[in-house]
Amino acid sequence: QLQASGGGLVQPGGSLTLSCTAPGFTLDYHAIGWFRQVPGKAREQLSCISSLGGSTYYPDRMKGRFTVSRDNAKNTAYLQIHNLKPEDTAVYFCTAVQAKDRQRLCPPYFYGMDYWGKGTQVTVSS
Repeated sequence: QLQASGGGLVQPGGSLTLSCTAPGFTLDYHAIGWFRQVPGKAREQLSCISSLGGSTYYPDRMKGRFTVSRDNAKNTAYLQIHNLKPEDTAVYFCTAVQAKDRQRLCPPYFYGMDYWGKGTQVTVSS
């Protein structure tokens, strides 16, 4: 199971770095996807990074303020969010999909991923 952490209360305009760890599970050979969910709405994809970090993907509407990265030596992935806005308030999830192909990226839908866990709450408010 994956664990997303690093959420909290942030002022508009601020930045945040979320972490994704996987105790007892190696993230290598898995592409990592970040999603978020606002209550009452479907989960939306934010980004994806390939197993070695050589390829990344962001939906058009997410380009510019989100940066995904990973450190396989630390078995951790990250999502930086810049210039946070109140509409970024959501529960953020990290997910993983098996990727023997080092260039493989994520399917665009949450349940297309193989693994996920509880998310971390991000609240943007002054």
